[in-house]
Amino acid sequence: MHENKAIVLATFGTTVETALSGLLSIRRAMTEAFPQIPVRMAFTANQIRQIWQRRAQDPIYLNTHPEVPDEILKVQGVLAAIANLQDRGVDTLIVQSTHIVPAEEFHDLGAYVRGLTSISTMKPRWRPFKTIALGRPLLGSYHLQRPYADDIRRAAEALSDDAALARDKKAALVYMGHGNHFFPSGGLYLEFAARMRQLYPDVLTLIATAEGFPDLDDILTDLCHHGVQRVILKPFLLVAGEHAANDLAGPEEDSWLSRLTAQGFEVTPVLTGLSQCPALVQIFIDHAAEAAADAGVELH
Repeated sequence: MHENKAIVLATFGTTVETALSGLLSIRRAMTEAFPQIPVRMAFTANQIRQIWQRRAQDPIYLNTHPEVPDEILKVQGVLAAIANLQDRGVDTLIVQSTHIVPAEEFHDLGAYVRGLTSISTMKPRWRPFKTIALGRPLLGSYHLQRPYADDIRRAAEALSDDAALARDKKAALVYMGHGNHFFPSGGLYLEFAARMRQLYPDVLTLIATAEGFPDLDDILTDLCHHGVQRVILKPFLLVAGEHAANDLAGPEEDSWLSRLTAQGFEVTPVLTGLSQCPALVQIFIDHAAEAAADAGVELH
């Protein structure tokens, strides 16, 4: 093993036990791709980590959920994971984001990386980190050598099975992204949907977000304009967690499933996260490799 190198897989996280397999599958795929490099998972969402911390101290929960692995019960934030690795002698890190767009949490990761790499010591040999590189999210980020449009195209190509399902059902394909009320990430979602329509012109693909723009109301007009009768509803999220179970396909009257059904559409929810698509997981692996290469770090 390369004792001075490691990969930190930075993911939003989930509190839904059945969704954990998707996150763990990404970690396994990353480990298989770089067998000489330790891979540690970190959850970027503070509230999700706090829930797991409480569960880890609850003997009733532990007895009723033996399937939850120790690495989830003890999951840390990115800074804590990096600190523990550094304490063990790791000075070269690839922090690979598994976020979808370069919005709030990805920018926070960038701030962490910049702050840690700026640390200097009186004696240069005692600097805690030699290199920390940040791998871009699924739909890319601002990078002069690696255009985000290439990442969007590759993501759309990886989801060809979704288009095939909608085609077979003679349905529109509607994705739910997470979104953000405070960061203008909607343009990337819309460009992704446009690329899907270009690659699969016989399938109407639309995307809206649970938070921010575009929302469900913004795509209802398009569905009606195209005379859509059937809809395949899927989360454009890493895992099918609480947003998928509640906001997307929950029984409440304000869920997307309920609202579309009330509008007269025949709706089929498909509750699988993006982590269930191996071709899409490969994008994260390649982003980690490219971040390492750009930083002059060998992962093999």
